[in-house]
Order: sequence, then C-alpha cells, then structure tokens
Amino acid sequence: MIPEISVVILCYQEGQRLNSFVNRTVNTLNQLLVPWEIVLVANYWNNKDDETPIVAKKISSQASNIKIISKLKEGGMGWDARNGLREASGQFICLIDGDGQMPPEDIISVYKKIQSENLDFVMTYRIERGDSLIRKINSYTYNFIFRILFPNIKARDANSKPKIFTRETYSRMHLSSNDWFLDAEMLIQCARMKLKIEEIPVTFDKCANRKSFVKLDAIFEFIKNLLRARINEFFIKSD
Repeated sequence: MIPEISVVILCYQEGQRLNSFVNRTVNTLNQLLVPWEIVLVANYWNNKDDETPIVAKKISSQASNIKIISKLKEGGMGWDARNGLREASGQFICLIDGDGQMPPEDIISVYKKIQSENLDFVMTYRIERGDSLIRKINSYTYNFIFRILFPNIKARDANSKPKIFTRETYSRMHLSSNDWFLDAEMLIQCARMKLKIEEIPVTFDKCANRKSFVKLDAIFEFIKNLLRARINEFFIKSD
C-alpha cells in the first residue's frame, strides 16, 4: 500500500534519544488514521563516535513501515535530507529534524493544512524559541537577508520545520544543496514555479541534551549561498 504520508527524520548524532522521538512520531501519525511511513536518516562520519546508525537500525527492524538510511556522509544537512527524500514514497512528504526541538506533534497541523486547502507546500515559523542566543541571531540575520533578496517569497522562517509538500511538488524540485541552505533552496524553487505555499506558527523547544550543530560562522555560509542563489535566479528569469 502506498503511504499517504512519509516523514523523513534527520537523525544525525541523536543516539538513544532517537527512540523517544520516533515513538512520539509514531503516536502522532497513528492519529491521522492514514497509511504512513517513516524514513530514518542515520548517516555518519567515520571519525565520529555515533551510535545513531545502530539505534536507528534496531528501531526500523521492529516495524515494516520504518525505513533506515545509514551511509558514510558526503555532506551536511542538505545531503542527508536529499538522501532521505529520495526514499520517501508517500503522497505527502514531511521533513523534520529528530532532535526534539521541532515537536513531531506539529506534523498533524501541517498535514491537515496542506490536504484540506489543496496546497503544494506548507512550512512553519517559530513564534517561541527555546534555543541559544547564537542560534537566534543566526536565524534572525539569515531570514532578514532572505526577505531582502527574495521579497516575493512570503516566508517568516526559512529554516523552520516540519515542512510538508506533495509528491508532485517534490518531483518538480531539483535539489542540490549539501548544507543548511536546502530549506531556502526548496522555497526558492517553489516560488519560481509559482506553487501554493502557506505557513503556520509553531513553538521551537530547547535542545537540552546536546549543543547545536549550527555555529556562529554558519551565517556567512548562509549569506554566500543566498547571494549565489539570487544571482542564479536573475539569469534563470532572464532566459
């Protein structure tokens, strides 16, 4: 049976914490009363002590509708996400981080909105944030520059998740980012195709178990990618 919804969970270095997050996600999806699947993306670096692939493999062995991807990493978040999305087979595809800051219970809200309103892409924006000052500064700066460079994209919070989109939308996107820019790349491509995008507010919880992987210097990487994307869009529209 083809799943109604596929949830791709980015699990990098979550270890034993992944058990709780997957349990919450399963409980959430069962409330939807539709066929579903979960794709656990447990990619890893060789030089890191990371038990996540072992934990994810054990979880997936207990349910036929929970898949696992566990590869030696060749990139960052974007590379992981693209690997996971390729394995998703649902009519709707949802992408979420597995660290618990973005509650899996929000999957219900984005799913119901995209389905009931016949949308192409639904994203979230964080109205409350429990993360560090550095992450707040990074996010504010990044989204401010994003809105300046892409004023036609009405997005408050480009990097927020969960994000959900139809299978047709995913098939029309040609994602290539290997890093944190993937979220913005999705929005830019959807806007270029004039797809129907909406957003809903969510709460971003504190990550109490580990430090964030997003550092202060990430903002320079974001800005560089945004400028490159803005230039690329200029030439695409000129053609």
